[in-house]
Amino acid sequence: MRTSARLCTLVAATTIGLMTVAAPASAHVSVQPEGAAARGGYATVNVKVPNERDNASTVKVEMSLPAEHPLSSVMPEPVPGWEIEVAKSPLDKPLEVHGRKITEAVSKVTWTATGKGIEPGYFQKFPLSLGRLPENTDQLVLKSVQTYGNKEVVRWIEVPEEGREAEHPAPVLALSEADAGHGTAPSAGAAPTAAAQDSGVRKAEGDGTDTTARWLGVTGLLLGALGIAAALFTGRRRTGA
Repeated sequence: MRTSARLCTLVAATTIGLMTVAAPASAHVSVQPEGAAARGGYATVNVKVPNERDNASTVKVEMSLPAEHPLSSVMPEPVPGWEIEVAKSPLDKPLEVHGRKITEAVSKVTWTATGKGIEPGYFQKFPLSLGRLPENTDQLVLKSVQTYGNKEVVRWIEVPEEGREAEHPAPVLALSEADAGHGTAPSAGAAPTAAAQDSGVRKAEGDGTDTTARWLGVTGLLLGALGIAAALFTGRRRTGA
């Protein structure tokens, strides 16, 4: 009986350990470009906001634009069920775009839910058109704040550092090398992409393929642990006989 109890304890501990390893990391607020985001050009990006809570919906998202890299054009696309506020701040040094001076730039975009918001188990995409993208950096750090209906506030403001995983990393838009096709502004009459036409609300299945593979691997390891435990138990019984 003692041997059986020890084996049960071993199997239980192994199962818990494997499930801990298999648990996916928390999803973060991120910025995903549609196509290239080339330095000196314009880009359409999706601000992807997952709901990480089981007991509250996301009701507000605030994204700050870096003052050190001001953008002359920041245009949000309307999102059903959300009110959008665009705040501007004066520039210390005016920008010159297409022969005219820009003395202020967008400093923050705020999306506030007018309905249910982002419910548990779902994520929302918020499209933005950005430009001109700076030519003197390879990334834009877009610090964001996520507010839940229960008043909880999560600040995605930690600047990523090499060799250190941040608990609440700020969204980062990676900028690619400039080329001849990315120096002009997007056409005002351009048709929205299929991704933009979508309301952006999705079930937070995330990386489904990766998750499936992970759990298949865990199942295999668990079955292996059970097999070893059974073999040990059988061996002890034979020895005792």
